Amino acid sequence: MSMCGILLAAGAGSRMGKPKALVTDADGQSWLHHGVTTLQSAGISPVIVVLGAQAEAAVELLPTTDVIVVISDWQHGMSASLRCGLEAAMQIEGAEAAAISLVDVPDLNAETVTRIVGQSARSRNILRRAVFHGRPGHPVLIGRDHWPTLAKSLTGDGGANAYLREHGVELVECSDLSSGVDIDYPEA
Repeated sequence: MSMCGILLAAGAGSRMGKPKALVTDADGQSWLHHGVTTLQSAGISPVIVVLGAQAEAAVELLPTTDVIVVISDWQHGMSASLRCGLEAAMQIEGAEAAAISLVDVPDLNAETVTRIVGQSARSRNILRRAVFHGRPGHPVLIGRDHWPTLAKSLTGDGGANAYLREHGVELVECSDLSSGVDIDYPEA
């Protein structure tokens, strides 16, 4: 099955003090670069990176191969960014599913992504979500058949949570592979 990745990295990061796409870890690697290369290491290509706040600076942090950059109307919340990413994915001929993650999950690893993608993920109707000790997280795998309806249903800052619940998302425990914690504050 052919799939793409969508990395949501558009927000201003008001609680972080700067856009999370510009945050670096202790080794100096940006969370943005890490998010893209993690999806790529799991065999996902291309990766659609949804930018917004300070997009010009963030573009400089991206790997140069297999990345599609789109700019969202990020001020309208996560729903606008996810919709933008889904609309870009709809333009990729042959992509049957999208592995979606957030830039602010710095301990995401290829093993977690691979588990979500899994061998059973061979359907354009797939809905799978990583959970960590039962807590919903990322990545999320969404089959192409869901993209148009999901994009139309998105509002505010809620992302796809309601849609996933209503459509019977398969939950996949991943706490043995990573924490799944998204970081909102610099002290975290």
